[in-house]
Amino acid sequence: MSSVIIDAKPSRLRRLAAAVALAALVAALLYLAISAIFHWYVLLASVISLGVVVVAAWYTLSRRGMTRVVAAVVAAVALIALAVVLIATESLSVLAVGVGLAAISIGAASYALSPVRAANEAGHAARAQHPVLLMNLKSGGGKAERFRLVELCRQRGVEPIVLHPGDDLRQLAEDAAARGADLLGMAGGDGSQALVASVASRHGIPFVVVPAGTRNHFALDLGLDRADVAGSLNAYDDGIDIEVDLAEVNGRVFVNNASMGVYAKIVQSEDYRDAKMLTVAAMLPDLLGPAAQPIDLRFTLPSGEEAVSAQLLLVSNNPYQLARLRGGGTRERLDTGALGVAYVRVETAADAERLAALEVQGQVKRFAAWSEWTTPEFEVRSSGPVEIGVDGEALSFEPPLRFVIQPRALTVRLPRMSSRRSPAARAVRVIAKPTIVALWRTLLGRPVGAIR
Repeated sequence: MSSVIIDAKPSRLRRLAAAVALAALVAALLYLAISAIFHWYVLLASVISLGVVVVAAWYTLSRRGMTRVVAAVVAAVALIALAVVLIATESLSVLAVGVGLAAISIGAASYALSPVRAANEAGHAARAQHPVLLMNLKSGGGKAERFRLVELCRQRGVEPIVLHPGDDLRQLAEDAAARGADLLGMAGGDGSQALVASVASRHGIPFVVVPAGTRNHFALDLGLDRADVAGSLNAYDDGIDIEVDLAEVNGRVFVNNASMGVYAKIVQSEDYRDAKMLTVAAMLPDLLGPAAQPIDLRFTLPSGEEAVSAQLLLVSNNPYQLARLRGGGTRERLDTGALGVAYVRVETAADAERLAALEVQGQVKRFAAWSEWTTPEFEVRSSGPVEIGVDGEALSFEPPLRFVIQPRALTVRLPRMSSRRSPAARAVRVIAKPTIVALWRTLLGRPVGAIR
């Protein structure tokens, strides 16, 4: 569970929400346990079917030729068998009820444990005299054009600078700073955000994030509403300043993460952008199969042991919550002054089955070949150039790769009405012991304080 801080005694409404959360959790667990007892054969069939699917999927991804075809057929048959069992035994309704009770518990717990925040905790930022917004009109499928950002900037007295093909974004930002810009913004994806943020940081200029890219993880973890692109411009009129960290790899700034391993190698392919699935299917056997050469990534674990390979190595600007691999996780804070490092090795079908089971449970950290830690600096060694994805950009660096954190290096100006809380800070895992303890204390009307 994320850290949350509740300094005041919980209100009656929060105490009621805590009671609902605990009651719904108990009801869900009892209901599913009783259903499993009376329908044990369904549970057994489901476990076997899912195990077969995971193992067959591993062989589908990591093999070629007839082995891949047979494995794909086996996976499809196992999925069909599972669906037939669930439908024939009316187990879907049981699952729906269990999921419904769990959703009620999570929703109530999220409200009961949501932080109580002061109404005026940050001062109003002075209005900029020469505000600038750089924008990539093609990013995010043309969001900047769709939301008419150029016109909205002019209405607010903000200078719009449009990135054209062949333009150097960093140089455009440097030129704006040289002309006296005292507030720099970027409308685009995370890679573009990082470039302009590095310029703003170097010149000590506040930075505005306009989520006009495809994913915009940086905006998400700042607490911005990524769907409200135009609303992010309110930072220019009624903003508040916060300080966040920046990370670097060999001098290149990144705001989210740098990924090495299988994914980084795949995205280097020229065919990836036009045919993602076909490229993945073509490359994975060479990266995961029995004849695959270990990916040459050498680094030191917190124990002092030397790691010599990894299917995934992720270095992030502040640690991610990675209960599951899919979705990439989110960061509760961007000002801890530490890099997050996570790596995992998956070498056999048995490894893949165990990791898939833990993924479903949201417990990937329990995987034996998973490691995760924080550090102010990190080094990756290799015998040749290292392929790496930096904030979604496919790059290659000469080793060694030296990662460092720059504590509170960037001042971000946010709209005053922004929630300024990452989804990670609002997330709760109701089956975790600290969450249950916090809910019980809330129910009794006691301050929770800081919990994790």
